[in-house]
Amino acid sequence: MIQLSFLADQTVAVLGLGLTGMAAARALAVSGATVWAWDDNPDNRDAAVEADISLVDLHQRDLGQAAALVTSPGIPLTHPEPHPVVRRARAAYCPVIGDGELLYRAQPDATYVGITGTNGKSTTTALIGHILGAAGRACEVGGNLGTPMLALEPLGTEGAYVLELSSFQLELNPSMVLEVAVLLNISADHLDRHGDMDGYVAAKRLIFRGQRSDYTAVVGIDDDYTRDIFAGFAAGEGPRVVPISGHSPVRGGVFAEGRKLYDHLANGGRELVFDLDEAQALPGEHNAQNAAAAYATARAVGVDRQTACDALRSFPGLAHRQEVVRVVHAIAYVNDSKATNAEAAARALACYDNIYWIAGGRPKPGGLETLAPLLDRVRHAFLIGEATDRFADALDGRVRVSRCGTLDAAVDAAGDMAERDGLPGAVVLLSPACASFDQYKNFEVRGDAFRTLVEARH
Repeated sequence: MIQLSFLADQTVAVLGLGLTGMAAARALAVSGATVWAWDDNPDNRDAAVEADISLVDLHQRDLGQAAALVTSPGIPLTHPEPHPVVRRARAAYCPVIGDGELLYRAQPDATYVGITGTNGKSTTTALIGHILGAAGRACEVGGNLGTPMLALEPLGTEGAYVLELSSFQLELNPSMVLEVAVLLNISADHLDRHGDMDGYVAAKRLIFRGQRSDYTAVVGIDDDYTRDIFAGFAAGEGPRVVPISGHSPVRGGVFAEGRKLYDHLANGGRELVFDLDEAQALPGEHNAQNAAAAYATARAVGVDRQTACDALRSFPGLAHRQEVVRVVHAIAYVNDSKATNAEAAARALACYDNIYWIAGGRPKPGGLETLAPLLDRVRHAFLIGEATDRFADALDGRVRVSRCGTLDAAVDAAGDMAERDGLPGAVVLLSPACASFDQYKNFEVRGDAFRTLVEARH
């Protein structure tokens, strides 16, 4: 746990008591601060009381008396409208910040590596942490990945915090400057929170805020938004910029062609450094981009080439990201529950040939159009949740569908059909292209449910 001694004897308000908020409240309390904690959800308030966290209704309290309001990332700051407590804090000139801001102020001497992007940031964050660990570097990995930043351990000057940073979190950490900042890709997501694509892109660009010339920006160039950001660096002063690509050569950066990873960081030209087929946990072009970003980051912080490549090979992968749960009767069951939008699902569909696809949940804007070039890989779609009718209409005439409603029905139907068809390389793929909130608390719970259902099959 991070000690926040600079806030001892001060009052700090905490809004939102999920994992992030509870970790912040505990760290503040242990550090001697007076904590005003609140959550609009009564279940979360009950959990806080059980954890001996004092509740204060922030809708009523004078926030001008607080040194800061620490909000969880999901609390709206601007769109669709500011949370009422956020509005009250601003009116009282109370700073609105996140847990990353507190971490940065508490541990200013550590190295900070931050990773953002619409897709792939969790895998890339974990992969960078894995490489640094293999190199013997002290590091702590967390943020949006799962472990709240204030639940990480203190690090000295030789340590590095490797942080997955969502667009929400980037807006809440105004002082944080990253020695290495990684932007993987940008596609439409969270537009309800940011208002429009311009707002979303602006939030992602905050990953580079405050970087000096001796810092490094690792920038994907595989989509229009990130290419524009990369081009913008060339026009002015700023950090050293390393472009990365999952499919095309790029001068002065790191890239993949096919399943081969190339280093073009030195002046001598490109050099083949790794065969990605040796990294079993990193299938597909999207993971080629993730590997390029992780390799470039590792080199930027001084990890030697061989150690970085050996760690790519040994990376075990992450749960809920194309996780092979089990192979039953020659059918691979793959848990890609983290794919909560169409772009993420596309990355999974591109990796397999005979797919029995479980999709659906709470739909996001944009539909399934980006998946059109990949639908010839899908033998049948098994639809669940609120998106069932919308997805059935979108897939009409392209893919045969079954309206299953629930995940258990979909797993049974998909597994039975895959076994009857007997196609080589068949995969039952949970890659929902939707949020989970219609039926599950989060994508992890949905993925765990899939794993339990698969393990019950004989």
